[in-house]
Amino acid sequence: MPLKPCALKFNSLLLLGFKTMQFELTSEILDQLKEAIDARDSAFINEKLEELYAADIAEIINQLNLSQAAYIYGLLHEELAPQVLLELDDDKREDLLTTFSAKQIAEQVDNMDSDDAADVIGELPEEMQEEVLSHLEDIDQASDIVELINYDEGTAGSLMAKELVSVYAFESVGACIEEIRKKADNVDVMYAVYVVDNNERLLGMLPLKKLIISHPLARIEEIYESDIHFVRTDTPSEEVAEDMQKYDLAVMPVVDQLGRLVGRITFDDVMDVIKETADENMQRMSGLTDAVDSNDRLWRLSRARIPWLLVGMCGGIIGSRIIGAYEDQIQINPKMAFFIPLIGAMGGNVGVQSSAIIVQGLANNSLLGDNISKKLVKELGVGLLNGLICSLLIWAYAYLIEEWKLALTVSASLLTVIMCASFLGTFVPLTLNRFKINPALATGPFVTTLNDIIGISIYFLMGRILYAMF
Repeated sequence: MPLKPCALKFNSLLLLGFKTMQFELTSEILDQLKEAIDARDSAFINEKLEELYAADIAEIINQLNLSQAAYIYGLLHEELAPQVLLELDDDKREDLLTTFSAKQIAEQVDNMDSDDAADVIGELPEEMQEEVLSHLEDIDQASDIVELINYDEGTAGSLMAKELVSVYAFESVGACIEEIRKKADNVDVMYAVYVVDNNERLLGMLPLKKLIISHPLARIEEIYESDIHFVRTDTPSEEVAEDMQKYDLAVMPVVDQLGRLVGRITFDDVMDVIKETADENMQRMSGLTDAVDSNDRLWRLSRARIPWLLVGMCGGIIGSRIIGAYEDQIQINPKMAFFIPLIGAMGGNVGVQSSAIIVQGLANNSLLGDNISKKLVKELGVGLLNGLICSLLIWAYAYLIEEWKLALTVSASLLTVIMCASFLGTFVPLTLNRFKINPALATGPFVTTLNDIIGISIYFLMGRILYAMF
């Protein structure tokens, strides 16, 4: 959800138009703050924090234990504290909220936009959610939060904020400007005014520039733009992010199943979606089954890693059995064992490279229709070219260092392994995507382990055939 940096306090330089330098958290700064916390030196802490943004303060709090974090958070101004709370890591925010009463949480939520408030309250246990909502003074805001919490996670409804400005098509420009003035306190950033009919159905939007230059008595229906992009509340968040990126949109209106305007999504909302998707894909590529970060608990980190480690271990066992099955081949030429690591490593590397290209294409929707078959052929062509180059180089090395039979076996096997790895690296993610499985899994241990097994099998089979022929 949107994270909005906001300055704690501006000093005289800031008032003159100068900006502070980018903050960098160092061990020295962190140690100083910890000592000040232990000494309850609030003056020193305030001096250190006064020119920092909410994100910078959150970065500091993320590195503190719970009691230290609670002390610094208690020193923050009431308008800044909620912004810092939003910037905290999920686990740190969850821990910090356990030190608050329901009323204190409600006080923090009162100063947040509806989408941010829904995120915070949605992380609480259900019984705590009801208690916090009961302490909210603004009934309309409480109603908006309840509505947002009820939308499924990962949809446009869960991303959107309720704060927006809308006017009826029959109204005048002057009435529209007056409506903006009324809602100015609730809408932090305004990109456009939305136009609706008598049934609150979205008709279009009115850019602020056109609103400013239009005559005050002009009717909205005469000047608004009807050709706009919008999404429904059940649209997947990834699709929202793709549309906003594709059409270069700063804001996207959200409508319900009846076409009624219910909220808006801004670009900072989808930035979080893009980041979360990228983090998830990176972790999938690394063989992590759950979304984790370095601050998670030991068991959660272990649980996320162990499944694919076990897959890799099983692949290693299968590989060892394959090598055992060709024990007689190794006895004929023990030097074949020298190149087993090379065959396995090259197959895994080529497979990961190919699958990474395909996963990227699937992520940005550039692989559609005929592009899929073209990409498959192209990757096989790349695999053939790279295979020829590598096999020639390894042939020359093995021929000079060992003997021609081994050189021929290794080079022919390497060419075949690279071709197979290119095919698997392309085919596997496409297959996973077809069955609605995250294709990023294909770039991690899955393809690497599979290529190791296939590569070793090809190597020894090729060796047996070539040695039998010559």
